[in-house]
Amino acid sequence: MQLVNVKPTRRQVILAVMLSLTILAVAGNGWGMTRTLKKEPAIVLAAFGTTTKARVTYDFFDAQLREELPAKYRNLKIAWAFTSEIVRERANAKFIKAGVEQRYLSLPQVLANLENEGYRKVAIQPLHIFPGQEFEEMERVIQAFRIIDLRIEYGGTLLHDWSWLFEAVGVLEKEFLAPSEGMNVLVAHGSPKTFVGSNATYLGLDRYLSRKYANVVAGGVDGVLTREQALAAVKASPTKRARLIPFMYVAGDHIMNDIMGAEPDKNGELSWALELKKAGVRVDTVFTDYKGERCFKGLGFYKEINSRYIKQLEESLKRLEER
Repeated sequence: MQLVNVKPTRRQVILAVMLSLTILAVAGNGWGMTRTLKKEPAIVLAAFGTTTKARVTYDFFDAQLREELPAKYRNLKIAWAFTSEIVRERANAKFIKAGVEQRYLSLPQVLANLENEGYRKVAIQPLHIFPGQEFEEMERVIQAFRIIDLRIEYGGTLLHDWSWLFEAVGVLEKEFLAPSEGMNVLVAHGSPKTFVGSNATYLGLDRYLSRKYANVVAGGVDGVLTREQALAAVKASPTKRARLIPFMYVAGDHIMNDIMGAEPDKNGELSWALELKKAGVRVDTVFTDYKGERCFKGLGFYKEINSRYIKQLEESLKRLEER
């Protein structure tokens, strides 16, 4: 095998240094001590995170995971990592203020903890929708931890394969208004950066929807699938009715405020729903009931969607067995 000498970028160097410091800080006095290494792997679920009540979406997934995993995997340790730094800071500040011991940990922190506990094999399953910046950052962290001899296998995002994208849209079809009833808008997160690879997926989603359905469009909070284009399509429809459907794993702050907010924000900007109502359009969205609580229905509340992630996790666990 030919080796290629690739000079690391400044970002990669900084990440490596931060990673080393994280490992040392988390491991503490246990670093370098003799440990009993564990033969079984650990499972890590990597999610963006949320500070809203929509975090119960993760509880729903956790329960489904423990039910659907093959019996031989059900007793494995499951740890959660939250990839958004802003979410971690805000959530942990709330926990501290409330006197709660719970903390949201980053992926490097979780992996360092597992290594210190004696785990040598880890299966990571991201709960991201698009292969964007969060997923790419996860891959860099994984490569760094493989250097210290952690055996890590991981799955892809929900839309890593075009057939998976078509499947995910098919799951949502049951929520769509018929063409005679109104327009449907799939609301994605989006990326403000032009160079992010997930932009191709966003554009592919938009093209697929426009070719397959007469009354379904995609819109994004950021990026190439603009709010303006999505809402313009709705306003132009003679039905004057729209259903805004979350195309995010967790229907948290963006859906609660930017999309379905009942009041203008602090800058006076209207939510998508308010703008449409102002234009004479009747607006609704999709909800689910979870343990007596009515919640906006993000993708994480669809069992078929979760099963796609669980299948990828199973494949990662099988690869760990084969090595």
